[in-house]
Amino acid sequence: MFFFRCKDGLKGFAFSALKFIVGKEEIPAHSPLPENIYVRSESKIVKRGRVRKTRNIISLSKKLMDTISKHGPRHRCCKHYEDNCITYCIKGFIRMFSVGYLIQCCLRIPSTFRHLFTKPSRLLSLFYNKENFQLGAFLGSFVSIYKGTSCFLRWIRNLDDELHALIAGFLAGISMMFYKSTTISMYLASKLVEIMYFKGIEAGKCPYFPHADSVIYAVSTAICFHAAVMEVQNLRPSYWKFLLRLTKGRFALMNRKVLDVFGSEASKHFNNFVPKLDPRFTVVKPELPIEFS
Repeated sequence: MFFFRCKDGLKGFAFSALKFIVGKEEIPAHSPLPENIYVRSESKIVKRGRVRKTRNIISLSKKLMDTISKHGPRHRCCKHYEDNCITYCIKGFIRMFSVGYLIQCCLRIPSTFRHLFTKPSRLLSLFYNKENFQLGAFLGSFVSIYKGTSCFLRWIRNLDDELHALIAGFLAGISMMFYKSTTISMYLASKLVEIMYFKGIEAGKCPYFPHADSVIYAVSTAICFHAAVMEVQNLRPSYWKFLLRLTKGRFALMNRKVLDVFGSEASKHFNNFVPKLDPRFTVVKPELPIEFS
């Protein structure tokens, strides 16, 4: 989050993803339009609303929300001109909670519709599922804590500083208690190491190794494949299922019984499985003659 706040700190997908989650108001490079422009635009909207006289529940509720949002405490350094600091955090929570809830629902659609005709009651689990609310609570609380802490520090220090992102990001990390995902944690940790390494190269503090990304990828894949053969029990279940889908189950047809001599318990989860080999495609190594001296 600190690199996200810094100028030219993040680039590419990481910057776009955090910009979508947190919002462009937390970027210092965001063009600070004067408040009078927003005031003029608001006055025009009010005048058009008076001419049209749309007296329905939606317009009244929207007008009420706009009134609450625009009349409230907001520091001069905050760039969320259309909201005060309180509604700014609340709207951020509602927005990202909805995004997380919808993402988890979409991920569960294939498995739910597979059993739609046999067990129609599973359709309710698509919407009322614990994981849906966990992901929504994680994203919503992360954004609201980050924005709330940033606004609080702007009020306390009376300035907008990139260092606020260190404290705000640290406190926002508490939101992972709602969605304890090792995948997200490892991805963010490795991404942080990658960013710091490239920043070190730009500053001339770290050496540059050509084709280092290809070498790291090759070594990592070799380690995973070695584990998939010698010690499946130490492999992530999701990655093991991915290998089975990729090879159409052939990764599980190895004769791991002969690998137990290495002490890695290769056949531990295979119930002493021994493949039925076709003699036409097997080669029997001839026994070497024993010489007696």
